[in-house]
Amino acid sequence: MRLDKWLWAARFFKTRALAAAAITGGKVHVNGSRTKPAKAIRVGDRLTVRRGPYEWTVTVHGVAEARRPAAEAVALYDESIESARERERLAAEMAAHATRPSGERPSKKARRDLERFLISHERRR
Repeated sequence: MRLDKWLWAARFFKTRALAAAAITGGKVHVNGSRTKPAKAIRVGDRLTVRRGPYEWTVTVHGVAEARRPAAEAVALYDESIESARERERLAAEMAAHATRPSGERPSKKARRDLERFLISHERRR
């Protein structure tokens, strides 16, 4: 099965076009190396998928030709424990920096602080 189609079926991306763009842009690696959207994915392959500041490290457990409900899509892969912990830690850290009363616009300083945090985190990768 094609990599872009698998990422779409596993619900990492909403469309195959978005999946293909991410692959071409170097945001998806298969077994540690960059690849193309048409790369054949097999059970046991290890994928690294970056979307924004988040990164998933997953092992392929199955392939599906069609996009299925989210509960079934989760069965297509197994995420590493380290990857899940890092995403949860990053989400908590971002939430701590982005807290503000709902309905209010962030101040210029708050917006710049958040942008500075996101840029510094992006450089660490």
